[in-house]
This record gives sequence, C-alpha cells and structure tokens, in this order.
Amino acid sequence: MEKELSVLLAKLQGIAQTGKKYGKDIFDQERYDELSKVTKQLIETLYPSLSDKELTVLLEKDEGYATPKVDIRAVIFNQEGKLLLVKEKSDNCWALPGGWADIGYSPKEIAEKETMEEAGISVRAERLIAVLDMSKHDFPPKLTYVYKFFIQCVTENQELKTGIETNDAGYFSLQEIHLLALSKQRNIIDNFEMIFADYQNEKNIMICD
Repeated sequence: MEKELSVLLAKLQGIAQTGKKYGKDIFDQERYDELSKVTKQLIETLYPSLSDKELTVLLEKDEGYATPKVDIRAVIFNQEGKLLLVKEKSDNCWALPGGWADIGYSPKEIAEKETMEEAGISVRAERLIAVLDMSKHDFPPKLTYVYKFFIQCVTENQELKTGIETNDAGYFSLQEIHLLALSKQRNIIDNFEMIFADYQNEKNIMICD
C-alpha cells in the first residue's frame, strides 16, 4: 500500500507542476497551486520524518513539464566474472557505482564519471543493459518517480579507491552479493540476477519496462 501511495503522490505533484507551467487560465492556476499545497500536506502527514530540505527538493526544485528522474548505474565485471560494488557512506550498504544523471553529460558519461568518483577506476561505457521503472519492481517506496539505467562498462585491472560518498569497493560473485547488506533504494537483488544473467548468457538484449 505504501508503494502505491508514493506513486499516486508523485503523480499528483506532477499534475500540479505541469499545470502551473502550462495552465493559461488564472482560475486553473489557482487550482493547480491548491493541488500542490494539498499534495505537500499529504506528504507531510504520511511521511513526517522528511526534513524541510527533502520536501523542497521533492516539491519545488523541479519546474516545467514533470518527468521522471534518471538514475544511472555502471555494471563492471572483472576477469574472474565478479561484479564491482561500492559501499555507500550514507547508509553503509552496497550498490553499483552510479547516481543521478547530471545535465551536460550523456548516460554513458555519467556511468564513467560516477565509477571514477566512487571506485577510483577509469572505465569505458559500452552498452545499455536495461531501463527499469522503479515503481514496477520491488524497490522500497519512493516519492520521486525514477527510471534506472544499467550500463555495461569495461575497464583494465586497476586498483580500487574509495571516494567522497563511498567507504569501500570490491568485486563480488552473485552468491556473495546475496549475503551483503544492499542499498535497496539504489539496487535490489533482482537487478543483480538480471545483470549476471546478461553477463553469463551474452544475450546483448536490452531490457526495457
């Protein structure tokens, strides 16, 4: 139920945001402003732990036509067939290198940049493995509507280094990943099973919701 509520709230906010940008009638503008205020009140009631800063990011940072945010994740295997993960400082859990797509960078450039920043190695992005809609998979509820891009990258053997947002990095088998504390807002076990299946079968088929 909480997941369905988070999606509905994201839709309400998107309608209000888009309406305030493109609504031409003054009375419509008032209605969209009111819808935005009601959505904020609902979020504050249902998610009392959210800070004022988090609410501002959710409700006021974006403008214009409301669209999903894009999260880019880099998929890097070593010669032993193990997958690179980094340990996030924010929750002390493991995730694929990656983050929000930045303006001015292509998806491949984001995968390369985030891997360098979080694991200290240079990679070359080669292929899009999958585009997933978070709301259609078993991720924890999230008020921000997100598409996740998984991009295969290659690298030479280099020494891993942690970054500003990470405190560890390493290569893991799928069996080992099953035993890790995963950063589930960033990746869930189904993602890793998909990634290893793609790697082992060499299907080169892009998955898209």
